[in-house]
Amino acid sequence: MNKRGRETRKQIKKCACALFAEKGFKQVTMKDICEAAKLSRGGLYCHYDSTRQIFQEILDDMTGEQDQEIDLKIEQNYSAVTILDEILSKYENEMLDCQSSLSIAIYEYFSIRDIANQNNTLYEQYLISANTWKKLIQYGMDRQEFKEVDSSAVFDLIVFSYQGVRMYSKLMPMDKEIPSGIIKEIRKILVKDSSDSDTVA
Repeated sequence: MNKRGRETRKQIKKCACALFAEKGFKQVTMKDICEAAKLSRGGLYCHYDSTRQIFQEILDDMTGEQDQEIDLKIEQNYSAVTILDEILSKYENEMLDCQSSLSIAIYEYFSIRDIANQNNTLYEQYLISANTWKKLIQYGMDRQEFKEVDSSAVFDLIVFSYQGVRMYSKLMPMDKEIPSGIIKEIRKILVKDSSDSDTVA
């Protein structure tokens, strides 16, 4: 695919993502996306066959971007605490931004029977993210920046807290102290402080 084609697909996904966040998955049509992206019907179908295909690619992109970013920073020997703080800051901002939350759209998408009966890509993405987070947590423990923790349990705490707040933020007012408090507690669970006996690398 040439550069123009990649840019067009990027623009389509950007416009579609805003629609999915606003209306959920089931209420968005290819016509809606054509209008938002300012494309003809033929122009859109040249790139995507359906809203399902667009939405799945959006989900794949979201998972892939974070995983690649964490892997790259580990390879570049960044401080584990620095990597963690950047991710948690992003999560906190996203938890407060209910307008861009895809949580309800994700629920609707994966509740469609024939999608749910196929290989569950949501679960696959969960496993990929879990693997990346475990790698980061182990990296932090090896560098003696993080406490010795159960990385699987900590990942579940992070991902389900994050998704839960994003879901509820679409349904009720969300006090900014809620995500802030969650982030502080997650950091407290992981990051060693001056009272810990081990020397931080």
